[in-house]
Amino acid sequence: MAARGHVQDPNDRRLRPIYDYLDNGNNKMAIQQADKLLKKHKDLHCAKVLKAIGLQRTGKQDEAFSLAQEVATLEPTDDNSLQALTILYREMHHPELVTKLYEAAVKKVPLSEEYHSHLFMAYARVGEYKKMQQAGMALYKIVPKNPYYFWSVMSLVMQAISAQDEKLAQTMFLPLAERMVEKMVKEEKIEAEAEVQLYFMILERLGKCVEALDVVRGPLGEKLTSELRSRENKCMMMYQRLQLWPECNALSYKLLLKNPDDWQFYLSYFDSLFHLMDKSWSQPEEGEHCVEGPVQTTVAEAVKFVVDRMEEQDKKESRPLRGPYLACLELIHRLRQRGCPDEKELGDPLELMVQFFGKFGDKPCCITDLKIYLHLLPPEQRSQFKKRLGELVPLGEAGEDGFGFPGDTKALQRHLCVCQLSRALGLQHALDTEGKLRLITELKAHYHHGLQFGKSCLKTELQFSDMYCLMAAHVYVDLWTETGDENMLWQCLGVLEEGLSFSPSNAQFKLLLLLLFCRLGAFQPVVDLYSSLDAKHVQHDTIGYLLTRYAGSLGQFAAASQSCNFSLRFFHSNQKDTSEYIIQAYKYGAFEKIPEFIAFRTRLNQSLHFAQVRTERMLLDLYTEADVTLSLEESVKAMGVCPEEDDIPWDNMRDNRDLTVLVSWDPKDRELTEEHRRLSLEEESVWLKVRSLTLRLLASLALLGHAPSPRNSDKTNENGISAKSSTLQTLLSQLDQTLETAAQITEKQTQYPFLGPPSSRLASALSSGSCHCQASALQLSLTLRELETTGLDDSTELQTQICNAFKSSVAQLQEMLSRCKGEVLEMKDGRLTTRPSLLETLVFFVETVCVVLWVASYSASVLRPLKSSLQKKKKKKKDSSSAMPVVLCGFQEWTGSLQGVVTQALDHVKGQEASLTALKLAALTLEEGYSQTQEECGFTRAAMDKVQSSYLGSLQELGDLLRKRADSLKSLKI
Repeated sequence: MAARGHVQDPNDRRLRPIYDYLDNGNNKMAIQQADKLLKKHKDLHCAKVLKAIGLQRTGKQDEAFSLAQEVATLEPTDDNSLQALTILYREMHHPELVTKLYEAAVKKVPLSEEYHSHLFMAYARVGEYKKMQQAGMALYKIVPKNPYYFWSVMSLVMQAISAQDEKLAQTMFLPLAERMVEKMVKEEKIEAEAEVQLYFMILERLGKCVEALDVVRGPLGEKLTSELRSRENKCMMMYQRLQLWPECNALSYKLLLKNPDDWQFYLSYFDSLFHLMDKSWSQPEEGEHCVEGPVQTTVAEAVKFVVDRMEEQDKKESRPLRGPYLACLELIHRLRQRGCPDEKELGDPLELMVQFFGKFGDKPCCITDLKIYLHLLPPEQRSQFKKRLGELVPLGEAGEDGFGFPGDTKALQRHLCVCQLSRALGLQHALDTEGKLRLITELKAHYHHGLQFGKSCLKTELQFSDMYCLMAAHVYVDLWTETGDENMLWQCLGVLEEGLSFSPSNAQFKLLLLLLFCRLGAFQPVVDLYSSLDAKHVQHDTIGYLLTRYAGSLGQFAAASQSCNFSLRFFHSNQKDTSEYIIQAYKYGAFEKIPEFIAFRTRLNQSLHFAQVRTERMLLDLYTEADVTLSLEESVKAMGVCPEEDDIPWDNMRDNRDLTVLVSWDPKDRELTEEHRRLSLEEESVWLKVRSLTLRLLASLALLGHAPSPRNSDKTNENGISAKSSTLQTLLSQLDQTLETAAQITEKQTQYPFLGPPSSRLASALSSGSCHCQASALQLSLTLRELETTGLDDSTELQTQICNAFKSSVAQLQEMLSRCKGEVLEMKDGRLTTRPSLLETLVFFVETVCVVLWVASYSASVLRPLKSSLQKKKKKKKDSSSAMPVVLCGFQEWTGSLQGVVTQALDHVKGQEASLTALKLAALTLEEGYSQTQEECGFTRAAMDKVQSSYLGSLQELGDLLRKRADSLKSLKI
């Protein structure tokens, strides 16, 4: 009998083929196999659910859902069915249904540890903290294990964190959690480190820092072993919160004696020292200074302490540690801030930095370490500092070109560090054009020489001399921004393309290339560059803006759609993934990580980038598809856009962009400031508001278009049409206000650092005239709505007003088109110049044409029944001589004029395509005066070809869309 326990359940064997088909993605075969099985075994619920999973994955959601509900209403308790339903509901984004499943299972099998724990995790997925607390305690009563008890405690903490009322959290949830843990402490049942961490977290959130300190310093604190110096870090945190500066100072001092390279303790040591000095703290005459040991209260003691640490390092035969030397510079910086003369006892900052460079100059971290303290050098010492560092760099004999090169990678790193520091000191920026060109020649020579050290490097490894190449590119950018000479930009692209050929994994090359191509209006090469960066998880939020900012604005609609999908895929999976992280944290007792995961999820849901990409993606789909494949109304319905609802969290918007992702060695006065960040966020938020309102207005127009139009005003309200009109009116007034704010922002003409945030599309949208033209067109739809209610007989003034609006929209479009005139790419005197702004204006023009045509389509739907009723009246009266109403004649003229504008635009696009195709880049002279080798010219030409090809692609896509719009315009008859 014992052996029979190991016999496989026959149902498992029957279901196995369906599982295999689903795992391999063969959903149709899974459905067929499930059907076969259900014919023989009608009551095999799991087969039904597996069939539903197959249907869900083939896009038959409704069928799958009804099949799943058939099984769910039977309240199954077999593990296979429950697990399969859990998978299905998660795929359908209905995790709340999983809770109902396990609630029913727990009622039927009340002593099952497994079902109770599944129920707890199901509640965790949907954030039902109150029910989690109850489920945790129910589980603990069945199986009295510590983890289950602490699941319940943690659920109380989560109720406190998520509570709207802070008072409730502090007076009810957290005190109850504290009492629950204290009960376990008194009974000496605390077993794991996670339980101590949770106790500490509760006390910290209650502001009971003294009690938290007692826990860490007491016997429970001995369990805190998973992280290095976990107890000390927690003690330090509490000392700082309680402002116990003597203890903070003594603990830092003690820890630095053990580990003189721990930077965070140097900072807490200096902070506490100056707090004690400000409070004139004096040591007690009797007893110990404090529980942590001796306290230091004077600058003289701090100076001696830091100097002693440096001397210790100097005596070491092994490689010294950086901490003490940097601590010396940090102390000088702080003493200068306080105007304290004792800084002289630490030595001259120039000598200290030279000494630091001598010890650590061959490490890549040297530049980041020293850059922070360059402000300690007076301007007159900067050239001397560079010269002193140059003396410590071993270079070989100078060749014909006058440059000496390093003999190994350590010497190369030292030389590179001097170049980086020279840029950070502003010495490179101070050079004239000729000096900068000479510097570029030198940097390129060092780059090419350094390639010999990386011959054995794998493709995934960076070349030792890559940073020379990047710096040369930065100097080219300086020259381009200062002189406006576009040749500098082309050569910069050539240098980076060459760098990428030797170092295909260099992310900095790719990021700078991406930025430069976007500035040139060439989006085609950018998609591949971004893909090759292989951005992971949260990077889609932090650096995705580099791609999506330009995605829709350069006419590459297919690539733009793909770019938005890159980011959206991550955001949509975030909700599901974060739930899994939380569940794992509960399982493994990582309680302090749970609030972090919740905060992370919130941060992503409130992301500016998420809101932008979502809005741009929907607008993009409308511009390219609505009234081409589906009607505007169907497109809006498919997207689920509701004009009345604004789902963007304006008050809690988070700017998660990493604006310092591109390496920069620029001096402080050229770096990105907090003011830049604030202005950029303001600009991007207003642009998002404009786009979001445009999307909701288009959705309102779509809903307005399909509504029936009775004359009776009571019925009108009954049908909700006047409500739709009022929504449109409200949104239009909001758009007007937003455009006024936008105009004020663009008047500031904020200039961001080149490597900082890209400017938004706001300024170009306003200067192109697209925003106001679209707003006027949408306003026209309201006037037409009024005409629909009034009728043709009593609306002479209204008709004249509508005809004027018709003419005005054509004039506005004509003006926009005239702003697109000019060559996007042209050759003058053997030089290639670009005007990417023309491309962006053309995209705005095409978008506006789409909006005006939707309004025209709505106009036709309003005028058609009015015209037919007029004709019926004429037939009854047998009066054919009466004049046609003004608005009907005006509409026919309007559609004719619109066709004329679209035809002109198509001719312009064709002309641009022809001149671009005829442009022979091979005729360009590149070498003259810029010391480019033949090979370098090849890379520059390749970059030019990419830009030309991208422009052509953009024009073709814009032309195709205009042709589709021209076709839909022809069908507009009344």
